[in-house]
Amino acid sequence: MEENPTFENPEQQEGPSWKANRVDLEKVRVAAERVKTELHKVIVGQEQLLDLLLAALFTNGHVLIEGVPGIAKTLTAKLLAQTLDVDFSRIQFTPDLMPSDVVGTTVFNLKTSDFSFNPGPIFANIVLIDEINRAPAKTQSALFEVMEEYQVTIDGKTYPMQPPFFVVATQNPIEQEGTYKLPEAQLDRFLFKINITYPDLAEEKTILQRFKSDFSFSQKHDVKQVFSANEIQECRALIEQVHIEDALVDYIASIVYQTRNHGDLFLGASPRASLAILKGSKAMAALRGRDFVTPDDIQYVAYPVLNHRIIMTPEREMEGYEAKDVIQDIIHSIEVPR
Repeated sequence: MEENPTFENPEQQEGPSWKANRVDLEKVRVAAERVKTELHKVIVGQEQLLDLLLAALFTNGHVLIEGVPGIAKTLTAKLLAQTLDVDFSRIQFTPDLMPSDVVGTTVFNLKTSDFSFNPGPIFANIVLIDEINRAPAKTQSALFEVMEEYQVTIDGKTYPMQPPFFVVATQNPIEQEGTYKLPEAQLDRFLFKINITYPDLAEEKTILQRFKSDFSFSQKHDVKQVFSANEIQECRALIEQVHIEDALVDYIASIVYQTRNHGDLFLGASPRASLAILKGSKAMAALRGRDFVTPDDIQYVAYPVLNHRIIMTPEREMEGYEAKDVIQDIIHSIEVPR
């Protein structure tokens, strides 16, 4: 998506006051390039996936990745964790998984005659939840508090998560046997839902060439740690300072508001979606080397932010319309700020 050529640079609009508050985003740019360089030792293509994963990581959000089996959803998440000097855990969701298997449980210690809390695998900095839609609603509910409030409450006691806390979940849109539809309240807790597809022909050939003599994918071990938890926090603080015009804030509000008043939608997006677009657009601006947001940044993140938060009317679904069609229609119907 090309940047809107008619959007004016805020520096031209606000003069010296803007220049005095410029944000040095070199740390963000360098960090992102280091991480992506390591990931590309194994991952071929998937630039949008990597950009959105980093944008979510830098804005304290969570990501749901949807795609058919075999296109490196889980591998990408594991390798991203491998580039970061943080704790990592993986939870394989299954129909018999219980909430205590995720958050932990209180057990009685015979030696001390007291109860103690054994933390579950959710207590990590980066948590990969594989096949998230294979666990029932009871288990899904265990994620509600921790994904929104970054804490777990067990037997009346609250246990905070250590920052950064980043959930990456995967699901397969094709196979529906033995799966459960995620509650809308849980979907709303994901900053982005990223839909990834098959690689193109050139990328497929590159994959085959890269691994034609490496059946065990030993190149995964070449991916090094290049980023620390403290650096993630520093990048988050810098991205918060990225400038966004009031006209663009209004633009975001108009896009989300239109989802609640569109004839093709049964359910529109919440204010959490507005904040997600705001955060995501700031992160994308920073990753692109700018300390100000443009309409292009907003339009780039609008679909991954909104596609899992809106529900089509049954009539439109039967006619073959998809969420992306409605989102594009909404974006095209709203005048872009100049």
